Amino acid sequence: MSGHTRGRTAFGAALLATSMLAGVPAAFAADAAAGPTVEEIVVTAQKKEENLQSVPVAVTAFSTKKLEQLHVENFNDYVKFLPSVAAQSAQPGGATVYMRGIASGANANHSGSQPSVGTYLDEQPITTIGGALDLHVYDIARVEALAGPQGTLYGASSQAGTLRIITNPPELGVFKGSYDLKVNSVDHGGTGYVAEGMVNIPVNDKVAIRMVAWDEHDAGYIDNVPGTLTYPVSGVTINNASKVQKDYNTVDTKGARVALRVDLNDSWTVRPTFMTQDTKSHGVFAYDPSVGDLKVSHFLPEDNHDRWYQAAMTVQGKVSDFDLVYTGGYMDRRIDSHSDYTDYSYFYDTLFGSGAYITDASGKVIDPTQRITGRDHFTRVSNEIRLSSPQDQRLRFVVGGFQQRQTHFIEQNYQITGIDPAISVTGWKDTLWLTEQLRIDRDYAAFGELYFDITPKLTFTGGVRAFKTDNSLRGFFGFGSGFSSKTGEAKCFAPNSVGAGPCTNLDKRVKETGETYKANLNYKVADGKMVYVTYSQGFRPGGINRRGSRPPYSSDYVYNYEAGWKTQWADNSLRWNGAVYYEDWKDFQYSFLGPNSFTEIVNAPQARVQGVETDLAWATPVQGLTINGAAAYTDAQLKSDYCDETDPVTGRPVTTCASPKAPSGTRLPITPKVKANVTARYEFPWGDFTAHVQGSAMYQSSSSAVLPLDESAFTGRQRAFGALDLSAGLDHDTWKVELAVLNAFDKRGDVYRYTECRSLYCQRPYIVPNQPRTISLSFGQKF
Repeated sequence: MSGHTRGRTAFGAALLATSMLAGVPAAFAADAAAGPTVEEIVVTAQKKEENLQSVPVAVTAFSTKKLEQLHVENFNDYVKFLPSVAAQSAQPGGATVYMRGIASGANANHSGSQPSVGTYLDEQPITTIGGALDLHVYDIARVEALAGPQGTLYGASSQAGTLRIITNPPELGVFKGSYDLKVNSVDHGGTGYVAEGMVNIPVNDKVAIRMVAWDEHDAGYIDNVPGTLTYPVSGVTINNASKVQKDYNTVDTKGARVALRVDLNDSWTVRPTFMTQDTKSHGVFAYDPSVGDLKVSHFLPEDNHDRWYQAAMTVQGKVSDFDLVYTGGYMDRRIDSHSDYTDYSYFYDTLFGSGAYITDASGKVIDPTQRITGRDHFTRVSNEIRLSSPQDQRLRFVVGGFQQRQTHFIEQNYQITGIDPAISVTGWKDTLWLTEQLRIDRDYAAFGELYFDITPKLTFTGGVRAFKTDNSLRGFFGFGSGFSSKTGEAKCFAPNSVGAGPCTNLDKRVKETGETYKANLNYKVADGKMVYVTYSQGFRPGGINRRGSRPPYSSDYVYNYEAGWKTQWADNSLRWNGAVYYEDWKDFQYSFLGPNSFTEIVNAPQARVQGVETDLAWATPVQGLTINGAAAYTDAQLKSDYCDETDPVTGRPVTTCASPKAPSGTRLPITPKVKANVTARYEFPWGDFTAHVQGSAMYQSSSSAVLPLDESAFTGRQRAFGALDLSAGLDHDTWKVELAVLNAFDKRGDVYRYTECRSLYCQRPYIVPNQPRTISLSFGQKF
């Protein structure tokens, strides 16, 4: 049976199962009596406030209440409850996010492709190539996950979907506050704590301010144990005695948010917001299975200091009967890092004898161990203005314009202590390789969606976004002239133009224009029941290859064909939503490590994804018992061979070859075929208290970490795993206390597998695990 036939069979089975299940709620509704209802959720997925059940888009949303119940504090905490979302993350703040299987296992390099999933904080995009901001989740109104291309309203980098984090705004006329304290203990690790608080202050009847702050210490659980390493060429043996440490990977996060609301009059409101966060992480968040469970033997400093702030402004008002919204923001993010690059040094010495070229000033071969000192500085300016017609009309529309400009200064300094100054990069002591580059990504767009009620029950939506991208990359990268005559200083053509580089050997710019489209029909079958069909497109801008011999890579597109349902049953005690879809991913951007473990990006052949996703919320007939669940089945495959060979004229990968790196039918990496979760919560009176017990179970099947089969064989598959979270607590008037056991059975899962350089060379895989069993005790109070 071919890969395509198997895919159609599996997809057909999923559709059949969905059709069979469709009869269950109807039977339940016929017998159910009026009683408790599920929580109503208001979302802004279509850039206007709507009930979740009225939005003909596949949206999963967690309210403030649900985020607290699920013990969500950061990105990893909410992603595990989003079946359509997968991520690669080697450290806090470094997550690359994927949705619906649109993932090639691409190397997430500083000069790599833009993300395929857009991330928003309120109305402002916060997507960066180094990983989406991992902001602390407290006093958050909602987390919304919009699955599938969102190319018309959200544009670039919302190719596969969009994640939105919506903060709680200031409230007029109400003084309120809260604080929460938590202490936790991690199995195989240390202890941590969280302190967080909020206050909402009404200044007068037209002005209010809301202030939020947090301080968190995450315990480490990876041990850096004693180890030695001997280089074959020099015979030098190194040890890590000075770096041995238990609970190596600690994280400290501090942050604050201040938001102001000013009602200028009955029609116009201004909401400025300022948010900042500072995260310091130490060690690594993966273990080396050859050393032991939750253990590594690393030799050089490893740390990451990620701090950022964002200032934003939203102005909302009326122009006649039309709603006008302007939103703008400025984000500044700086990351300083140190990384141990011993694996690269050792394996290149072992396989290619590279250590013979690492000498001191006297010509003597020395210890070739490399370390990386990195600096990244992002800035992002974004502006959007949109006009919406009255929503009570049969014909409605929203039109708008968008502009953003992101800069990224990149410094990567690969150092070897005591290296000969003659082979160092000019002006940089002990530096074998240097990157000093400035990347600028500019986006401009005009967009609109039109909504027409063909009948009171049938509505058509049509959307278009015309865009222009303008992306440039300039600066220096490579070796000193005394070390190489093929790259680095030897290829410079102009004086230095970025940072403190010795000269300029890269200065390229690429511009593109295009359009994305959307068409949707949704039909209200009955009160609380809607079905819809959607065709939508998503795109990701192209860019510059920093290896000069490579041509620029082009935009890639996702074409989505989707049918979905939004239903409520039994007097709104049961909510069941879902979607089935088929997506074509054309000319997808694939980045890989070429010679010298240097990132190169090409437009690869075609891929297709088909799947089904569903979520359910049930306020059961048992008073106080609620059940929530969600699941996704994702079948993502190549539609043609990936050859890792390029046409000498076009620079694009060839579509046929004798030995493809990944033949047609190969599953795309990262995304598990099955990902699901279920949560049961029981609340009941206990004397003067309201008590609760809760259990949340999660499961995801296995997946590969990279696309090429030979590299996947070295890296190994990311194993299937499941985990169970348990909690119990008491509420009394204004305060609450809770005991939670997360990952109660201490199940080890593979969140991410990687190697420090191309896995064919660095044949030492690292595994980023889910956090070991964590026991926490929390106390909170509202006033």
